[in-house]
Amino acid sequence: MWGTGWEWAAVATAAAASTAAGWLAVALARARRLHRTAVGERGWLLERERESAARTAVDAERARIAAELHDIVSHNVSLMVVQAGAAREVLATMPEEAAAAMAAVEEAGRGTMTELRHLLGLLAPAAGGSEEAPADDFAPQPSLGRLSPLIDRFAFAGLPVEVRISGEPRPLPGGIDVTAYRIVQEALTNALKHGDGVTAEVTVRYADHYLRVEVLNSGPSVLSGGAAPAARPPDGAGRGLIGLRERVAVYGGDLDARRRLGGGFRVRARIPLDRP
Repeated sequence: MWGTGWEWAAVATAAAASTAAGWLAVALARARRLHRTAVGERGWLLERERESAARTAVDAERARIAAELHDIVSHNVSLMVVQAGAAREVLATMPEEAAAAMAAVEEAGRGTMTELRHLLGLLAPAAGGSEEAPADDFAPQPSLGRLSPLIDRFAFAGLPVEVRISGEPRPLPGGIDVTAYRIVQEALTNALKHGDGVTAEVTVRYADHYLRVEVLNSGPSVLSGGAAPAARPPDGAGRGLIGLRERVAVYGGDLDARRRLGGGFRVRARIPLDRP
């Protein structure tokens, strides 16, 4: 009887062990299926994140290229239009002045082509397969150190510009230096293009922790009964100004562009210099 009892106990134990093993196998298989599903979903999510990041990078690059093209083409073409018009006006009566104006048109055209080659050279490798084109094909990058030639071009086109530098000028990070130059270029181009820039003032302030750039241009005041300024986009709504605002935001700064109550327009930017 005892032997039979032990045998039944052994059988029961074996059956319980077999049942437990079966349940364990089922649970393990289910866990594996869940793991494979989770891995698949995670891979799908990672792929979606990679696609989203790629689209964001492409959109940002397109916006950057569009801003560069606008800055290059709008500025130089505006100068060319003004100079060509001036040459046409004095062609018969003042041939020397007309020739000087046409020389300025030619210089602006050459400058445009040089800057466009520079931009295109950054977007595509050279014809020989190298990553960089010969340095002789490129003009120096725009910077505050090259403001004088820019101001001279506007002055020759009929927009007198006064420049004021305060603080101790010092080397700036490349991106900030180019952005500051583009702010001055765009503001003066708009003043010349829209015909309300009788005179202009450019102020660059080197503070301890910030770079401040301000461009003011005079113009008739509607409040004082002057003629209405030429049509232009609402305050700060032009494509060039929108691009500048985005450029400045990249470095943690801010840009404000608006009409002045007494006439004309003001563009003011503040860019931090100690941002990590």
